[in-house]
Amino acid sequence: MKRPDAAIVLNDGSVFEGYAVGFLPDEGVTTGEFVFNTALSGYQEVLTDPSYAGQIISFTYPHIGNYGITPLDDEAVRPWAKGIVMRELSDLPSNWRSAGPLEGFLIQHRIPAIAGIDTRRLTRHLRSAGALPGAFGHGSLDTLREAAKVAKGTDQMDYVSLVSTREAYDRGTAGPRIVAIDYGIKTTMVRQLADRFRVTVVPAHTSADEILSLKPDGLFLSNGPGDPAALAPQVETIASLVEKLPIFGICLGHQLLATALGGHTYKLPFGHHGSNHPVKDLETGRIEITAQNHNYAVSSDGLKAAHVSHVNLNDGVVEGISAPSLRAFSVQYHPEAGPGPHDARYLFDRFDHLLETGTLEAR
Repeated sequence: MKRPDAAIVLNDGSVFEGYAVGFLPDEGVTTGEFVFNTALSGYQEVLTDPSYAGQIISFTYPHIGNYGITPLDDEAVRPWAKGIVMRELSDLPSNWRSAGPLEGFLIQHRIPAIAGIDTRRLTRHLRSAGALPGAFGHGSLDTLREAAKVAKGTDQMDYVSLVSTREAYDRGTAGPRIVAIDYGIKTTMVRQLADRFRVTVVPAHTSADEILSLKPDGLFLSNGPGDPAALAPQVETIASLVEKLPIFGICLGHQLLATALGGHTYKLPFGHHGSNHPVKDLETGRIEITAQNHNYAVSSDGLKAAHVSHVNLNDGVVEGISAPSLRAFSVQYHPEAGPGPHDARYLFDRFDHLLETGTLEAR
């Protein structure tokens, strides 16, 4: 089948040529912030992770779609990424779990994609220049260039309001009761919580008084997309609940908790996106291989009553904080790991221990 010619144009003028696959928008142009993901598998979980809202994902693994898709691997009710970039799209998936090809999934959910791209060259460029806004599609090169000039990144963007649940819902039937604030929560994250707790998942705009009215034993802060600096109301809510409830935060939840405790966040050059990032637990000396997906990170400057508990061994980025006196802790990476290794799932048990005893203890 002849595919339409397509191209990527970044807002620094760089051009990458390929062909269009997936959903073909009538205007032939899709814009967003280009990032790369280094996971070797799990493309469906990556694509449906709400934390990718506003972004275009370039997969570094050369073959995507090999094992098809299955509803069992969805991390949200729909994909939130703006589009995907591949070296090669598999037309013939082979796996006993497959319910269909990846391209059919992209068309169903109206997700544009581009293949035939030299993703190694694109990755090297993004590593040097940082995550960049841009455009891609089967529109004319002039049209793509004009769209790339005005494409937006994620700075000061609130995508949480887009991806958060509109209605509260309950999961789990046993254990302590917790409230999980949905900033873009993943399905695997909800499952890990529901295995241990009675969980009420609430929208991101839920007030502190509304949370306390549910009489929870603890508070969970989920992952999510966009710039944490754009979420001042959410930080205020967390700050008013510190000391009132034990708190566990992941990814964006980690960034918001750190901000509520006096820290601040900054944008990484190209972020951490993949399932092979080494992290050291400073309290135990244990090394974990972790799944990560974030463009922003926490600076420890100004943190009150909290200390750095985990660091990234690749670049020294803060990967976790602990505030024992406040009964609060958080990590930047994804212990639920969908996709990725399960080294860090013990952190959900650490939260359970905190709720039962009121103390934070290393594994």
